[in-house]
Formats: sequence, structure tokens, C-alpha cells
Amino acid sequence: MESKPPVSVFILSRNEEQKIGPALESVSWAAEVVLIDSSSTDRTLEIAAKHGVRVVQAPFTKFGELRQAGIAHTTQPWIFSLDSDERCTPEARDEILRIVADPRSADAYLVPRQNYLLGRKIRHGGWYPDYRQPQLFRRGKMSYAAQDDVHEGWEVHGKVGKMDSPIVQIPYRTLAEAIGKMNRYTSLGVARQEREAASSGYAKALFRAKWAFFKSYVLQLGFLDGGPGLVIAMLRFENSFYKRAKLIEHRLQPPSES
Repeated sequence: MESKPPVSVFILSRNEEQKIGPALESVSWAAEVVLIDSSSTDRTLEIAAKHGVRVVQAPFTKFGELRQAGIAHTTQPWIFSLDSDERCTPEARDEILRIVADPRSADAYLVPRQNYLLGRKIRHGGWYPDYRQPQLFRRGKMSYAAQDDVHEGWEVHGKVGKMDSPIVQIPYRTLAEAIGKMNRYTSLGVARQEREAASSGYAKALFRAKWAFFKSYVLQLGFLDGGPGLVIAMLRFENSFYKRAKLIEHRLQPPSES
């Protein structure tokens, strides 16, 4: 039987029964797939069992800690981080296989993501190529900022490259999900703003939100994506405003009694 490439994939999950199946199927070519699950109560674990992947339970605290757990619980020389709303395309798979087979490859790679929203491929508004932290990296060459609740920082000890072939991301199945995720992430981001001693104020929050909308819809040509482009710009506006408004709210809370 042909051996699989020396790549471990880890995926974070928490009640992702609507998304996890296609994500797991898209990386079935890897030598190892590990699901870092945070006490899912839906069919996520049942679906994972059908795909024969290993499941590690890790309580949800911070995204940085969960991704560090992904590294700790994998074994192969190369690691590929995939989110449950992402799909590894055949083109990206083939490029990954070429990278891990070449000793001259960089130590970590940013991976372009092709997003879809409301049934439309998004090419503008800051959503393409939409790199997040490097998703493919050599073991021991990358670490995540474990203290970050969301949008976790990262550090690479070596050379960073960029892949050409995109993976697919379907971040929201519905607008209600988009709003819910925005609400959750802006709440999680308060602690990081406090650590960074971010300034706050409603006027500043509104100005930053207007700039986020203008940048996405006009400067990044979001209007060329039609209605979905407008939705993305509005989400950027709301995310920017409520992130700072929630910081104000947090600072107005009375100190807890000891």
C-alpha cells in the first residue's frame, strides 16, 4: 500500500456537525488527522469516528492554547492547520505534497483562502487571498501565542513562504451565523485590547468603524462583489465598532468585590 505523505493535520471543533465532514474528507490524504474538540454535544464526534480520525478533548479557553494543543498532539514532521469551515482543494494538496518532498522548502507557508459568501466567490473586500497565520509548517518551527483568546498571534523560527494554490473557506452558512460569530469574537477580543492598553471612546470607535467599511467596500473594491461585498463591508463596520464599544463597556464595569 502506498505510504501517505509525512503531514499531520489538526482541526479545531466545537459543535461543527454542519461543516466538519467535508473538512475531514478534504485532508484524508494526510498521514494523520487529529480533531482538537472542545466538548461537542452534536454529531461532530460521530462524524469524526466515521472518518477514522483521532479525537483529543481540550477545554475551550483560548484559541492560541487550542492550536498549541494541535501541535502537541500530532506526530509528523510537517503540520497543516485547517479550520472546520475550510476545505483543502486538490490543487492545494498537490502543492503541499511538492513542498514537503523538497528539502529546500521554507519552514512555514501562508496559504491563500478563497472565500464564499451567500453562494458567491469573493474576490475583493479584503477577503482574497485572505491569509491567516501560516497553516503549513515544519514541526518545531512555529508556535502560537497561547494567551490570545481570538486572532491568536504566531511566531516562526525560520523562513516563511507563500503557497500559490488556495484552499476554500465557507465562513458563514447564514447571516445569523455571521452576526453570532462577530458578537462572540468581539467579546473575546476585549482581553487582548486590555493587555495592549488600547485607547477607547465612542467617537474613535465610530471613526474606526467607518474607515473599516470604506476600506473594504471602496479601497479594496468590495463593491465589485455585489450584495455580498456590501454585507462584508457592513460586517467589518460592526466588528470594528463593537470591538471597541465592548472595551468601553468592560472598563465601565464596577470592580469585583474580593
